[in-house]
Amino acid sequence: MARRLISTGSPFEKTAGYSRAVSDGDFCWVAGTTGYDYATMTMPDRVEDQARNTMNTIAAALAEAGFSLADVVRANYYITDSADVDRVFPILGEYFGEIRPAATMIVCGLNKPEMKIEIEVTARKRPN
Repeated sequence: MARRLISTGSPFEKTAGYSRAVSDGDFCWVAGTTGYDYATMTMPDRVEDQARNTMNTIAAALAEAGFSLADVVRANYYITDSADVDRVFPILGEYFGEIRPAATMIVCGLNKPEMKIEIEVTARKRPN
């Protein structure tokens, strides 16, 4: 399988020169993804809504590359407020509860003040 670039159509991808995801062989790397609704280019206020948007964008990018959330082996979570951790853990569990990738959560600043969470994942195609 050849290297393939996946785009969500976000204007940030072209401006900053990156792809939402890159697949190559049995692997797919999904770039740091925030909670924007890319259809409307709006960012919800609540971290819970941002987390769901983020995971849905990641799932769509993986699907376009021929992968699924079940293929995720590594997840990195970046969150701006430690008080939000307990709000997003159940949401992450909805998506990854049975998959249980190796994961790290870091409290940090993000690129824009409206961003409350950013997630990046690595997937490896599971054998049939």
